[in-house]
Amino acid sequence: MQTLNPQILLELINSTMPFGKYKGTPYYKLPVSYLEWFLRKGGFPQGKVGMLLSTIYEIKLNGLEFLLENIKEQQK
Repeated sequence: MQTLNPQILLELINSTMPFGKYKGTPYYKLPVSYLEWFLRKGGFPQGKVGMLLSTIYEIKLNGLEFLLENIKEQQK
């Protein structure tokens, strides 16, 4: 089983979508429908962007957004 790097969670909060309809939107705020669109169109892109998109998709799919909200609150 692969463990999640905590730095990835910080990137999901502090980094934004670099292209497309939601360009400039923080990854953690992307709607599930947009993430599902990627899957219907052949999957997430290669590289870091794809990894972040697939990670946030899994987080949302499993109802774990509260983890990101807790981290975001701690950053204030």
